Amino acid sequence: MHLPRPEVSAFPFDVTDDAILGGRLKLFQPKHGHRAGHDAILLAAAATLSKHAIDLGAGVGTAGLALLARNIAEHVTLVEIDPELTELARANVERNGFHGRAEVVTADIVTLARRGGPTVPKAFGADLIVMNPPFNDPARRKLSPQASRRRAYTAKDSDLDYWIATADRLLSAEGKLVLIHRPETLDGILAALKECFGAMELIPIYPRPDAPAIRIVVRAIKGRRTPTAIRRGIVLTDANGRPSASVNPILRDGAPLDPA
Repeated sequence: MHLPRPEVSAFPFDVTDDAILGGRLKLFQPKHGHRAGHDAILLAAAATLSKHAIDLGAGVGTAGLALLARNIAEHVTLVEIDPELTELARANVERNGFHGRAEVVTADIVTLARRGGPTVPKAFGADLIVMNPPFNDPARRKLSPQASRRRAYTAKDSDLDYWIATADRLLSAEGKLVLIHRPETLDGILAALKECFGAMELIPIYPRPDAPAIRIVVRAIKGRRTPTAIRRGIVLTDANGRPSASVNPILRDGAPLDPA
């Protein structure tokens, strides 16, 4: 039985009511602060079939709920540190009809990374983790004046170690990790992964055909030692600034990042 759908006015902060994936997924989001973008949809599109997936740093639940909307995962746990965003994530679970298939956990990555960390999510209990870690290192980039945006987008590059350690703790053997980040952090990502993950696949994301990549999707498998492979990249817009023929089905129709 689903709870009544809350209205925007039910929240004690400004919220917008949005639809993504061509209307297949409806989201309450904060009007100011961390909001869903292409990154979360590309992240979900890069994932493979899963029985229990965890979305680390889930925000309002965009990537994790997109897994359910695309029938990629049977069950999803959304993990988020911000209590306002977890409130919205719970509302989004209900309004999209995913009650019983998704749970929301308020937790921080540093605590989850510890060997004796929280019992929820269960250690070694997931076969897929998707994550979009904060990517603005304060040593290199100007911080947002908006507190929730700072929390969502700002972290030291070294904090990636906690995110990878959390993935290692929560994934079962042969579990898969999918993350999206800035290309300039790739060295740090690969270094953090090498102890516990292998079979890495790198998929660059380009804003337009003649521009360098602005994001990198990294997929890896826990416990593997297979060499790294670079896959064909995704171009977001064509030379005229319109969504490219390859990305439009991903963003609107829920197509996988690499259908092959």
